[in-house]
Amino acid sequence: MKKFFIIATSLVFGITAIAQDSIVRKKDRKKDVLLQTSYGEIIVRLSDSTPLHRDNFLKLVKKGYYDSTLFHRVIQNFMIQSGDPNSKNAPAGQPLGNGGPGYTIPSEFRVSLFHKKGVIAAARMGDNLNPQKASSGSQFYIVHGKIFTDAGLDSVETYRLAGKKLPVEHRLVYKTIGGSPHLDQNYTVFGEVIKGLDVVDKIAAVQTSKGQDRDRPLEDVKITKAKLVKRKRR
Repeated sequence: MKKFFIIATSLVFGITAIAQDSIVRKKDRKKDVLLQTSYGEIIVRLSDSTPLHRDNFLKLVKKGYYDSTLFHRVIQNFMIQSGDPNSKNAPAGQPLGNGGPGYTIPSEFRVSLFHKKGVIAAARMGDNLNPQKASSGSQFYIVHGKIFTDAGLDSVETYRLAGKKLPVEHRLVYKTIGGSPHLDQNYTVFGEVIKGLDVVDKIAAVQTSKGQDRDRPLEDVKITKAKLVKRKRR
């Protein structure tokens, strides 16, 4: 889990950067985000319940920030992670996961947004350096996850969530669709994949390194282009 926590800077600077940036317009918030990847297209719908994360992601997409970034950390049955600007043109074997835009985003935990398969959430530094659980300004992950039994979820509640109980409706989703419940209310979920879960499955299944660049795909998996697209009815 070490590389899952990323280096971030001032929380205050993060808030200021979002508030002063006018690149996101009202009409942008009614659009979805298309991630064109080496393995196909993924369409993400952002949540209006997490406006800071929504607007920040839209801003970065419009600036072309994610173009040519890699899915630099991939763990099957867990998640696929991207958004490190240092991954652009990174040579094979280079450890990744510490890059960002120089600011963080305040956490926006919502009970209705949990770590079911296909959600998009923000990576962050660990609790010891980041007790506010502020999010990285750019790095994100898409949950691949796995399907749980009741016994498995009981174990997650006891050993990973410090006794905190998962809502009954969330348990049902984890037992049917799957996900990564141990991350709930610890990392901000800010949207979900509405098309391209099969692409997430393909990326999650790639071979990854066991060296110093642990969990980096042996063959680069790239976001060639991220852009806003007209929202279609589901």
